Amino acid sequence: MRFGLMIVAALVSLPLLGFAQEAERRLTVTGEGRIEAVPDMATISLGVTAEARTAGEAIRANSRAMDAVLERLRAAGIEDRDLQTSNFSVHPRWERANSSNAAPRIAGFVAQNMLTVRVRDLSVLGETLDAVAQDGANSFSGLSFGLQDPEPVRDQARVAAVAEARRKAALLAEAAGVTLGPLLSIDEADGGGRPPIMMEMAEARMSSADAVPVAAGELSMTARIRLVYAIGE
Repeated sequence: MRFGLMIVAALVSLPLLGFAQEAERRLTVTGEGRIEAVPDMATISLGVTAEARTAGEAIRANSRAMDAVLERLRAAGIEDRDLQTSNFSVHPRWERANSSNAAPRIAGFVAQNMLTVRVRDLSVLGETLDAVAQDGANSFSGLSFGLQDPEPVRDQARVAAVAEARRKAALLAEAAGVTLGPLLSIDEADGGGRPPIMMEMAEARMSSADAVPVAAGELSMTARIRLVYAIGE
């Protein structure tokens, strides 16, 4: 009976051993592809801050200035779909009394309205920034560049990443004295490509002589692809 159990155990272990050996005869490589592209869109975070004696007066002053900013942006060709209020707040401005024992008092109210703007025509970016500043935009908290349609550039990065992974696989197989078998799996190592990052910016002044100087530079789109090959006999 014991002899029979040993035979059964050996028979069960054979396919497991074969599976382990098959799993070990694999080559996994990762390739990275990087493509540079000139941005064709900018995203601005700007706003209007107004202060007045009462909250209502602060809101009205803020609204008048923001209406002028929005009108200027629309006149520059910015569509409503590219204008989005990102934050609106009203809060008191406290003032400390001369006496250290006296409690602070409300000296006025501050109203702030922040707007996120997408500029799809970079040729008007500089003059648009200058114009909205003159119309009342007195808060700027961010400017970033991007691509309106990043997928074609991301696909180029993926193709470059696959080519790099295949090159590395062939190089490693040759160095190890083995042959590459069939491709077993392929996947994106970073789950769909990295977001674009800014490269070194080159000077790119906008068309208006009075415009704010803006450097658009380049974006770098990166993808990482993992390939798994079987190792041939």
